[in-house]
Amino acid sequence: MEAALGGSSISWSLVQPDVARLTRTCTYDRAGFGWSDAGPMPRTAGRVADELRVLLDRAGVAPPFVLVGHSFGGLVMRIFAARYRTEVAGLVLVDPAHPEDWVRPAPKEQIKIDRGIRLCRRGAMAARFGAARLVSGLVRLGLFGVARGLAKVVSRGGLSREDEGILAPLWKLPPETRKPLRQFWTQEKFFEALGSQIGSISTSAAETLDAAAEGYGDLPLVTISSTDPGDYRLRQQALLAGLSSRGRHIVASNSSHWIPLDQPQVVIDAIREVLADARRQEAARGG
Repeated sequence: MEAALGGSSISWSLVQPDVARLTRTCTYDRAGFGWSDAGPMPRTAGRVADELRVLLDRAGVAPPFVLVGHSFGGLVMRIFAARYRTEVAGLVLVDPAHPEDWVRPAPKEQIKIDRGIRLCRRGAMAARFGAARLVSGLVRLGLFGVARGLAKVVSRGGLSREDEGILAPLWKLPPETRKPLRQFWTQEKFFEALGSQIGSISTSAAETLDAAAEGYGDLPLVTISSTDPGDYRLRQQALLAGLSSRGRHIVASNSSHWIPLDQPQVVIDAIREVLADARRQEAARGG
């Protein structure tokens, strides 16, 4: 399971336990995130996909794999599925980023990229000098207004609700997961890795389009949209599902972009469907 842009293994806390009843499950933290050490730059989706393959090999996790990717994680898993096709049995994409939007970003998207890079640079500086830990401490004490005010000072007024949406909504996670998450968000390596992912998004998008140019054949594939995605996104999702002869697009009935936290059962059911389809294919091939 590959998390969203600012997510971590904890982002799958409401999905993994149920899926673990069906099959072996693996969540992890990309380099620089969560419990993982920092990694080489730039943090492109292609680099992450290749690092994931090395990780699975060293951890002794044998294929075939059903890949699950949320948002930015969808780019990573699409690249993985294309580069290591013989090892992949299925693909679930949860409100995935669409590379077509990011290869040559429109001006409004470029503004988001530039703002994200600036905020991550300031976040890294705040972590270096301890200000990020202070914000986290104020949140832990329930002083949200003070914490938000300090965060705005640190970010020079650049932090918006939209920017905060990059991070998994803390209040939707199980209480026991929140403490380490606050710690993750005060580390310099986190801001550096996140800033590199944002700054390299056009490269990641191009890597995804190049890797997946030939489609996914008959690979079981489900792609999930958040609620009311709009006609443009529906068309994109339909085209994505069409890259496999066994592709299907569904819409979560009551979810923001954070479907694994808003409606985890939708993700669990999609994984169950793809897993069953993959097992039928394997049986038909005499595997």
